[in-house]
Amino acid sequence: MKTKGIILSILISVLTSVTVVFLFIKNYQPVIIQPQSENYHAKLTNLLNSTSGENVNFVLAANNSVQSVVHVKTQYNQQMASGNVYDFFFGPGVYSNPVPVQASGSGVIISDDGYIVTNNHVINQADNIEVVLNDKRAYIAKLIGSDPTTDIALLKIEEKNLPFIQYGNSDDLQVGEWVLAVGNPFNLTSTVTAGIVSAKARNINILSKQFAIESFIQTDAAVNPGNSGGALVDVKGQLVGINTAIASNTGSFTGYSFAIPVNIIKKIISDLIEFGTVQRAYLGVSIVDIDNKLASDIGVTKIEGVYVAGLNEDGAATEAGLEKGDIIMKVNDKNVNNVSELQEQVSMYRPGDKINITVKRNEKMKPFDITLRNKHGNTKIEKTANVSALGAKFEEISIEEKQKLRIKNGIKITELGSGKLRAAGIKEGFIITSINRKVVYSLQEIEETLENTKGGILIEGIYPNGMTAYYAFGT
Repeated sequence: MKTKGIILSILISVLTSVTVVFLFIKNYQPVIIQPQSENYHAKLTNLLNSTSGENVNFVLAANNSVQSVVHVKTQYNQQMASGNVYDFFFGPGVYSNPVPVQASGSGVIISDDGYIVTNNHVINQADNIEVVLNDKRAYIAKLIGSDPTTDIALLKIEEKNLPFIQYGNSDDLQVGEWVLAVGNPFNLTSTVTAGIVSAKARNINILSKQFAIESFIQTDAAVNPGNSGGALVDVKGQLVGINTAIASNTGSFTGYSFAIPVNIIKKIISDLIEFGTVQRAYLGVSIVDIDNKLASDIGVTKIEGVYVAGLNEDGAATEAGLEKGDIIMKVNDKNVNNVSELQEQVSMYRPGDKINITVKRNEKMKPFDITLRNKHGNTKIEKTANVSALGAKFEEISIEEKQKLRIKNGIKITELGSGKLRAAGIKEGFIITSINRKVVYSLQEIEETLENTKGGILIEGIYPNGMTAYYAFGT
């Protein structure tokens, strides 16, 4: 009898436990768990005090930056195919019934009159861009311009007296310094995370554009989807970078994030405001990093600088006197030890600017004054054309692109908004070689041809990968 009672008690206990577990699972809701903070903050404070002569104040940095970081919301009207062959060539086109798709990221206010910097990939091909401030005021933003080669875009909202961020100096940033990432991950607005600078001048090969410049600041500050375009600030709350990418196998933060240095960004913003397009300067050289094998092959004992593997015949470096086999050591007294560092320094200048390059040749240092050129081999200011009805921006292609694709002419589409070209299925980077069988050589020709054509338009051209294509639509 006693044994039966014990067994009954055990069964009751088991059934009760199962019921409790079942009820917990049935009513379970995911929650954000707040970690125990007392010991953590005490340890962090001790760490900061022990590694610096002054107390690093994350509160000050956050207060100086949070108000200037905005939520960027975008809408894309994806086109659904319909229609017939006649419509394709002479009617409104085969694309109709747009389906709205939404996405979001972050941005940073850089002036009190409404200029906002973000990533190009945040707003690329968006039909509508909305900016929500930290105080929840919302505005429709205008795209001023973008630079896919650095993944930077500039927006503008119509407002005055906005809280804007102060610029820092990314050149002065050192490995080991504390930084904060400010943005809107997972739509959690005004999120601030802390980390240190893990490395500088990182090239992670995420920008596939020709002439892409990658010289990222690597940090371990947590950055997640939605942080793109947000601020990376120093302990004073000054902008030192724009958060762009993470190293992850899952799509979420797993240890490292990457930001575009603010010194690159400042020049791009200035160009976009003044010219509508980036004025990119080139040395006219082929360069590679020096590793152990290359050092052994070229007979140098110290691995430093950037190796000149070749020069363009009409390039700035050739005219100045640089030679194949030179090792570039400095740009205007700034040491460069890899390709990314050299590209970063040159990217801060425009065609026509003069810089001083120090090279090592036969174990001796030689200085050269170089006048930088554009991709066409001259010092002229680049122009961009905007045919509003088509919703696109154009630019002339470089000599290198013509040689690579074996074409004599062409106008490249650099940006696509909502318009007939995008509706026809054309992608950014497409090079128009003819319109209605008429060859086009200049921006002026393409504008005149499109404006004077009535009825159907047939556009022929080629993509940077060599694939030829043609598109047709009605005017």
